[in-house]
Amino acid sequence: MSDEPENTGTETAGQSQSWNVRIIDLSGASEDDTVEVVKDFMDLMHANAYARAYVRDSIERCRVPGATSKEVLESWFAFGENAEVVDAGDDGWKSSTELEDFAANPATDMERDWRAIDPRRLVDDDEISGPPDVGDEDDDDDEEDTHEVIRH
Repeated sequence: MSDEPENTGTETAGQSQSWNVRIIDLSGASEDDTVEVVKDFMDLMHANAYARAYVRDSIERCRVPGATSKEVLESWFAFGENAEVVDAGDDGWKSSTELEDFAANPATDMERDWRAIDPRRLVDDDEISGPPDVGDEDDDDDEEDTHEVIRH
């Protein structure tokens, strides 16, 4: 067993790094301020992109028509959610580097679409190909578990 932290940012032979993003409630409504931890990002770049889009969306949800950038930030610090890549150190995306720009410039739908890159929604090749063919094809007992694939 190793005493290394969960996400060291390095890879060892045969092991790949798994990155996590911590979602933080800025309102102080939860005891430890952590709303959830999103796990299993493909790589650090994926985790960074998710954290950035998540914060971008949170800021837009705090924006009201006619608000100044200062008012948007005040609202975000009072009611928004921050995101940080766990154990990424200097390589992890930091909201503090872009907050002023985010508050001053409304985001596009694409910039705030963290759901599209959420690792919990990504599908791997095994899921696409479906269950393996097992047993006798004439067996009708498993008919409810069979799915027809139409190919052109």
